[in-house]
Amino acid sequence: MAFDLADPAFIDDPYPVFASLRAEREVHWHEQLGLPVALSHAACSAVLRDRGLGRLWKDKEPVSAFAAFNMLHRNSLLENEPPTHTRLRRLVSAAFGRGHTERLRPMVEALADRLVADLAARIAADGSADLLEHVAGPLPVEVIGELLGVPQSDRGLLQPWSNTIVKMYEYGLPADQAAAAERASGEFAAYLRTLTSRPGLISDLVAVRDGTDRLTDDELVATGVLLLMAGHEATVNVIGNGVLALLRHRDQWDLLVSTPDLLPSAVEELLRYDSPLQLFERTATTPVTLAGHTVAPGTKIAALLGAAARDPAVFPSPDRLDITRTPNPHLSFGAGIHYCVGAPLARVEVAAALRALVTQLPHLRLAREPVRRPEFVIRGLRSLLVA
Repeated sequence: MAFDLADPAFIDDPYPVFASLRAEREVHWHEQLGLPVALSHAACSAVLRDRGLGRLWKDKEPVSAFAAFNMLHRNSLLENEPPTHTRLRRLVSAAFGRGHTERLRPMVEALADRLVADLAARIAADGSADLLEHVAGPLPVEVIGELLGVPQSDRGLLQPWSNTIVKMYEYGLPADQAAAAERASGEFAAYLRTLTSRPGLISDLVAVRDGTDRLTDDELVATGVLLLMAGHEATVNVIGNGVLALLRHRDQWDLLVSTPDLLPSAVEELLRYDSPLQLFERTATTPVTLAGHTVAPGTKIAALLGAAARDPAVFPSPDRLDITRTPNPHLSFGAGIHYCVGAPLARVEVAAALRALVTQLPHLRLAREPVRRPEFVIRGLRSLLVA
């Protein structure tokens, strides 16, 4: 049994297929992807943590057609291994350590309250409204804009750039979408180079020094682009997928309405239950054997994070949404040295959105079946109409 990335039924609900494959064995070869995929929690965790497996960037070809996209990734924290990764993470973490997340918390909570109030007003006026359009989409854009020091008048540029660039991570991408991702990469990189003198994370990163070391201009731009793509895509899809899951499991929505103290565990359960990132690749630098499957040097293996999150060996009743679940060792933010540097901020954003929703709209319900995005790697919705 395998899965077809072009099958709408699989895209809608991949988890039964993952369960069947995982029951056969922990690692499968996938012909369409052209690499083995790990499905158990143990095997996925090993893919993410084993130091014989790394993120080894290889320029997208033809190189002349993807100069901006390749530059961003060649200089990215995510696409490098030690010692380059160690150096980049040390410099970037120093800027995050200046209290950006806590500084942003009151703004994030006030913004979530305002966006949900707008959603409520639209529902009152029209009978229903799109939660992605009014809450899940604009919340991370505004937060990342504030974090990077993007002027309010320019923040409308961010979401289209992010949505276009991340298409490049899907398999079998049409040529016109790849070309659009390259254009967006170049435009966003050029824009970020204009922000170095404005207050915000970009100017903080410019100022960060570790002895005599500092981020190069290309590394600075690559970091800003990574923060937008990872920060926006993760947050918008956790909120969208998560609210959909809660509204389809009414007992859990009602429990969160009556017990808002469960917000921290609810956020973790929503990250687990329908992960916004389904697949993450690694490349072997030495021979590595995982669950009986050997990965040769220079070849890739992928961790199916959505499959790991439904492994019954780690999560009792894994297909049940349970916002009281603890412990909850999901892998949605990765693991090992590439664990998401923005995870604390993402958790603040998701919790703020959920708190505003259950407080202002406790009787929220689906107005119609949602429209899911057709992509597999980045899992999310196109629209989520609520009433």
